[in-house]
Amino acid sequence: MSQWEQVEEYLSSRVVRPDDQLKAIVAATGAAGLPTIEVTAAQGKFLMLLARISGARRILEIGTLGGFSTAWLARALPDDGELITCEYEPRHAEVARANLAAAGLMDRVTIQVGAALDTLPDLAEAEPFDLFFIDADKVNNPAYLEWAVKLSRPGSVIVLDNVVRGGTVLDPRGDEAVQGTRAAVDILGSHPRLDATALQTVGSKGWDGFALAVVL
Repeated sequence: MSQWEQVEEYLSSRVVRPDDQLKAIVAATGAAGLPTIEVTAAQGKFLMLLARISGARRILEIGTLGGFSTAWLARALPDDGELITCEYEPRHAEVARANLAAAGLMDRVTIQVGAALDTLPDLAEAEPFDLFFIDADKVNNPAYLEWAVKLSRPGSVIVLDNVVRGGTVLDPRGDEAVQGTRAAVDILGSHPRLDATALQTVGSKGWDGFALAVVL
């Protein structure tokens, strides 16, 4: 185990302290054969605290997987809050639905199954969202960002995950995921309605990072 993984474990056990329900989601996701690519507990709690700090009442997540990040975000919502999460894979949505139901959170979560770029237009006339978490296929990150801006209000918060990708974001000849990430980074730095930053992270998920933006 690397030193940064040891530090993550130390901080998670003493500060983050995920409870049994959250640990069960990770275990059930792995047992169902889904990829073990969910956010770490520390990142999940960061998202929850960010939602609370921003006073989010409506949250949109793109990329559900087994519902781990969904659960953290849903816990931040007030009684009248709502979280809509978009998942391409029906099997992933099925596992997430069971996990979130077991955690007592499905009363505030709606899972939209299908390609997000097909389902997001259905939300165009809905009330704006207060917080967005984008953690899906990286090829479509530029389009996801543009949709987040369309579905936002001034003051909405956008979090885009996996913007470093082990340093491969530096490679202009990288694969499609790298190209999508680089295009999204360019949007974050140039969009007239976004004020953004990006941070690197290390831990059990390796070397990566996330971007954080506020809609103007």
